Amino acid sequence: MSLVKTTRDSGLKRRRFLVGAGVAAGAGALARQLPLNVIEPAVAADAVPGAAAVTEMKHTVCTHCSVGCSVEAIVSNGVWIRQEAAFDSPINMGAHCAKGASVREHGFGEHRLRYPMKLVGGKYQRISWDQAIDEIGDKLLQLRQQAGPDALMLIGSSKHNNEQAYLLRKWAAFWGSNNCDHQARICHSTTVAGVAQTFGYGAMTNSFNDLHHTKAVMFIGSNPAEAHPISMLHFLHAKELGAKMIVVDPRFTRTARFAHHFVRVRPGTDIPLVWGMLWHIFNNGWEDKEYIAARTYGMEDVRAEVAKWTPDKVSDVTGVPESSVRLAAEMLAKNKPSSVVWCMGITQHHVGTANVRALSILQLVLGNIGVPGGGANIYRGHDNVQGATDVGPNGDSLPGYYGIAEGAWKHFSAAWGVDYDWIKSRFGSKELMEKPGITVSRWFDAVNEQNQFIDQPSNLRAVFYWGHAPNSQTRLPDMKAAMQKLDMLVVVDPYPSMTAAMHGRTDGVYLLPAASQFETHGSCTASNRSIQWRERVIMPLFECKTDHEIMYLFAKKLGFHNELCKNIKVVRNEPVIEDILREINRSCWTIGYTGCSPERLKLHMENKHTFNPTTMRADDGPCKGDYYGLPWPCWGTPEMKHPGTPILYDISKSVAEGGLPFRANWGVEHNGVSLLAADGSTNKDSQLDTGYPEFDHIFLKKLGWWAELTPQEQALAEGKNWKTDSSGGIIRVVIAHGCAPWGNARARCNVWNFPDPVPVHREPLASPRRDLVAAYPTYDDKANFWRLPTLYKSVQAVDYSKDYPMIMTSGRLVEYEGGGEETRSNPWLAELQQNMFVELNPNDAAQINARTSDYVWVETPTGARMKMMAMVTERVPIGLVWMPFHFGGWWMGEDLERHYPEGGAPTVRGEACNTGWTYGYDAVTMMQETKVSLCRVVRA
Repeated sequence: MSLVKTTRDSGLKRRRFLVGAGVAAGAGALARQLPLNVIEPAVAADAVPGAAAVTEMKHTVCTHCSVGCSVEAIVSNGVWIRQEAAFDSPINMGAHCAKGASVREHGFGEHRLRYPMKLVGGKYQRISWDQAIDEIGDKLLQLRQQAGPDALMLIGSSKHNNEQAYLLRKWAAFWGSNNCDHQARICHSTTVAGVAQTFGYGAMTNSFNDLHHTKAVMFIGSNPAEAHPISMLHFLHAKELGAKMIVVDPRFTRTARFAHHFVRVRPGTDIPLVWGMLWHIFNNGWEDKEYIAARTYGMEDVRAEVAKWTPDKVSDVTGVPESSVRLAAEMLAKNKPSSVVWCMGITQHHVGTANVRALSILQLVLGNIGVPGGGANIYRGHDNVQGATDVGPNGDSLPGYYGIAEGAWKHFSAAWGVDYDWIKSRFGSKELMEKPGITVSRWFDAVNEQNQFIDQPSNLRAVFYWGHAPNSQTRLPDMKAAMQKLDMLVVVDPYPSMTAAMHGRTDGVYLLPAASQFETHGSCTASNRSIQWRERVIMPLFECKTDHEIMYLFAKKLGFHNELCKNIKVVRNEPVIEDILREINRSCWTIGYTGCSPERLKLHMENKHTFNPTTMRADDGPCKGDYYGLPWPCWGTPEMKHPGTPILYDISKSVAEGGLPFRANWGVEHNGVSLLAADGSTNKDSQLDTGYPEFDHIFLKKLGWWAELTPQEQALAEGKNWKTDSSGGIIRVVIAHGCAPWGNARARCNVWNFPDPVPVHREPLASPRRDLVAAYPTYDDKANFWRLPTLYKSVQAVDYSKDYPMIMTSGRLVEYEGGGEETRSNPWLAELQQNMFVELNPNDAAQINARTSDYVWVETPTGARMKMMAMVTERVPIGLVWMPFHFGGWWMGEDLERHYPEGGAPTVRGEACNTGWTYGYDAVTMMQETKVSLCRVVRA
């Protein structure tokens, strides 16, 4: 879809592009069933005169959404000449979406950064890498001396592979600050917090392929037809077999057109909707009583809250008729196993964590967690956002979610081979070392805010944007103001991103060209926790360097490169990727990143064809018994050969075969009630036929299993638990007895350490329903939250609805991804969608006499004005507008092309809708609000 289409002069049209790439979603799945000679080219390419070309196939993974589609790259004499559909991948089975079909463009990249640049007098000038490292490094050392290490903010990337993400977290630790973060903060941090605190792990429970087993799916706040197209193939397969489909969304999406039942909900009212569904489930006795009794804690508290949400109240608050709520509940309850899929429509709210927990509870009530075809399935947004979350730059945890308390730091000091006191000396203080850092969602407030209100010694004075798009964040005018106050702004990226153009500075900005994902190698983790090995396709283009080389060069300049790479070999300034993964294997016991050695992952990638596309298990071949990509937790050492865990919390399997109970992470009882699973509720083959706590050296000795450790293991495991035993002996012995290292507990429906122990409805901060604000108010303002004062009630108290009467929300397009700099610079994708637009209902459009393709201004209470084309459509209801968030390069009507480095502006530019988003942050994770605010629309 394109509002005003301009066809490229090259004559390379969309159809030719798709045919040339040999792919189209859906076609690949069919083609996989054909004999190989049917799908191979009929005519060989013309011979190249001269020396014989060396042609080889490289196995890589699509860089865009998190489904994990394989791409086969054909490389001749170091040149990426074409890409083939990976028919033998059990995930994408030869299918690609438009974005996946276009990744070879990374091998050309006309809009790429080509060499380091420095802003001088408002113009970018070419400099050398040596000059860049020296000048930036000198400035960092100066700031460190003047203001301390917390004056620096590192914004990492969810496109880094696992090893690079891990190395950046380690880099931040050795620099001496927790001020590091990445994309997951603003897409799924609420999912991680909500799911982890309910079940045990902050991740998707099942796999895309497992949807083959489902009988009903509810997609809520999720539009996979555009955001995760290949995942839809797996669900459509289930639909062909009779599965029911429910879509809950304020907008009639491309996914909704496939639905048996579409529920149009008022933005920001997901909890009342879910409680309304549970009202019908409880009142009709559709819940799984046995499952609830054996495996959950606090369900009676949920019942008490749900009882308040009678059908009339639900309909009033959500705008959904009672019959529609009841039908959704009945379809899920009577077609089991049923699954729930959510995405950023659920997570990006000031109550995002509570939304996630409500959906998790819904699945517990129906007994759908831990079963094939069920699950809480959370689709991530970037190719490695799951892995970067697992082991990367999070300001409140070390790799593997170890936290930042003294014990966690000592565990990693040992793993890194450095002294704990040395790391402590790098921080401003022990208190700062154990305090969560500034988040990416609000780094600019740590610049603009008065220092007396910030919970660290100095304001931020330098920021690294390392593979992260600023236009994926809200409140861009505040961000621009902060950029102008910084001492230094550094952009490290294959493309300049909107950061390079929006700052309004004349100096103090550096652009460093990073290699793309296809110019390096390493592991990346898909949404379903499968870890895949991505081979290097081509060497870094132009003067680009890999991210891990850049990290090493800065560490060398700053004086901690020897500590950073103490256990890691360095070759020509590049830390060896395999060595970094082995260090992850030796340290991240908590999430089972320990069994996935480089050798095992490479073997999986080379033998993709041996894995069953429904079960994801290799029935034969060298990987026999493994699940594809060793979905974590892959327990123990690589030598244990744990097969990975395809479905979390599945007690029908033994732990050794990929089974797992809920985690015992919150003690054994609360308020006199046991938190451990009921008698008889335990994994297959478990020698403990009841609930049990997590394992440590004391528990092992009480059970008489200590002697099963070798003397060497006993020496390392003494005084340790399963998370800190570097020998892996405790895990090995426990699993040999059929038990889970982390215990066997109940899922928590009452999370007593959260602001709302049971989720309750709170009206959006910018609500048009002022009559509901008093009944369902937001939280009190907080003086100190992630180092910053954070507002709730004082924002909600202002009534903007009279001047800004329309509800504003946003989402994704199939053509573009994330902040869009890479995809809007891709000529094939740029041809598909060339204009930023806002969807308006015909009734609302008539009020301002706007037609499709007319320019309009979208104005918000922040004072922002965004100029874009109108798309008049009944996809949106009266009173609501919807915008895609991938655009950037305009600033309140002005095209910023002249502010990019020469040749660096993306082909398609447009207004970034996040320019206008209003204030709002999740009360647990600081997730930004992007799904409900207010605006008005006027003709331009």
